[in-house]
Amino acid sequence: MNLHEYQGKEILSSFGVRIQRGIVAQNAHEAVAAAKQLTTETGTSWYVIKAQVHAGGRGKGGGVKLAKNLKEVESIAEDIIGMNLITPQTSAEGKKVHQVLVAEDVYYPGDNEPDEFYMSVLLNRTSGRNMIMYSTEGGMDIETVAEETPHLIFTEEIDPSVGILPFQARRVAFNLGLSGMAFKEMVKFVMALYTAYVKSDASLFEINPVLKTSDDKIMAVDAKVTLDDNALYRHKNYVDMRDIREENPIEVEAKEVGLNYVDLDGNVGCMVNGAGLAMATMDLIKQAGGEPANFLDVGGTADAKRVETAFRIILKDPNVKAILINIFGGIVRCDRVAQGVVDAYKNMGDAIKIPIIVRLQGTNADIAKELIDNSGLDVQSAVLFQEAADKVQAVLA
Repeated sequence: MNLHEYQGKEILSSFGVRIQRGIVAQNAHEAVAAAKQLTTETGTSWYVIKAQVHAGGRGKGGGVKLAKNLKEVESIAEDIIGMNLITPQTSAEGKKVHQVLVAEDVYYPGDNEPDEFYMSVLLNRTSGRNMIMYSTEGGMDIETVAEETPHLIFTEEIDPSVGILPFQARRVAFNLGLSGMAFKEMVKFVMALYTAYVKSDASLFEINPVLKTSDDKIMAVDAKVTLDDNALYRHKNYVDMRDIREENPIEVEAKEVGLNYVDLDGNVGCMVNGAGLAMATMDLIKQAGGEPANFLDVGGTADAKRVETAFRIILKDPNVKAILINIFGGIVRCDRVAQGVVDAYKNMGDAIKIPIIVRLQGTNADIAKELIDNSGLDVQSAVLFQEAADKVQAVLA
């Protein structure tokens, strides 16, 4: 589950991570009120107005701007709220901005120059350990840094049996070239950040930039946070942070009816039971010259109602030119799935106007094939993987 910046900062702050303070606003009037409140609480006279969408690179699309007075706060908030923000991480249509974060200005003058760093905590899937990735090149796309100056990216792997140790946090601060008070502040920051990552059951915490202020404080100026959906039952207070306006509406609908669905950019819809078979089916489609339009796992209860629901969800994608159903009958019998396909097809009438290829293997597969072949419907059956691939290729030709 992805979070907005202000929500990620709330979690960070709850674990003792210093953050750039801000208040979320739904309209320009609320933005001005938020700015006034920030002035009272922090003394700031300049404000950073940030679009709250689930995408990085907001500044490049005009979604992050500096306001030097309340009039500019109102004007900028009016411009950003309601806009379709296009960034390197959104589609060509962009994402509609429903709210902004009005944040304090933390780039104030002082004895030292402020400095920006990059820092994230995530799982290293190669080693199976959490790691802290960090760089002196804060404020930049980490992909660009990795490509052009890979020697400026450091990693610190954490032994899960003991967690992060103080010497590791000190090594991070040392590699970032810090000393004195800033060094001590960074050590505390790293320890608290890792604790927040583990305790919140996150799969990603990305802070870009981490700021060293002119008076040597270390704080999170941004926060990109992804929580593990499978652990949300342990964090009832985080569940309400989900903003379905930021999610694919088809994926949201599928989740509500208990289907595992991920929208893709291809032209062949997939309906499969089991994640492993679904991945193999996507490879099959690719090898046949098509592109998978989705990942859809109907699970072990592929009855007529569930199959019909899956059909309707797949057909919401106008790019789908064919559907491949690939079911292994273990928990569920193949003939039951076949009957579900036939019933669903009849119930939907003229809604299905594209070719359907059905491959059923496992318990009662022979009966299932007969049901499909004798249904009188425009449904093609297949037995072998290659046969299914050939039929996909034929209908796309």
